[in-house]
Amino acid sequence: MQVFHVRLERGGNRPVSDEEVILVHDLLWAHAIPSDGLEHIRARSAGGGLDLFLFARADCGPYGLGHMRALLTRAEGPLSTYGFAVPTA
Repeated sequence: MQVFHVRLERGGNRPVSDEEVILVHDLLWAHAIPSDGLEHIRARSAGGGLDLFLFARADCGPYGLGHMRALLTRAEGPLSTYGFAVPTA
């Protein structure tokens, strides 16, 4: 199993609500495809943003980061609708 940490930023200083944490979790699952190798998502409010821990199958090898990046790119539109910015690097 590989773990990838991603921080989604949001403008303003308002904390992320429990409902928004669940929403982001569900949005990511809705945009995941089998080849991503996604096994589990842990999301938690962190200040004005959201910390994501994406757990992927170990057999994703060195391409795991690319798969997680592709997942975030697919979900970027809906995430931005709720004010979250996907990091570019």
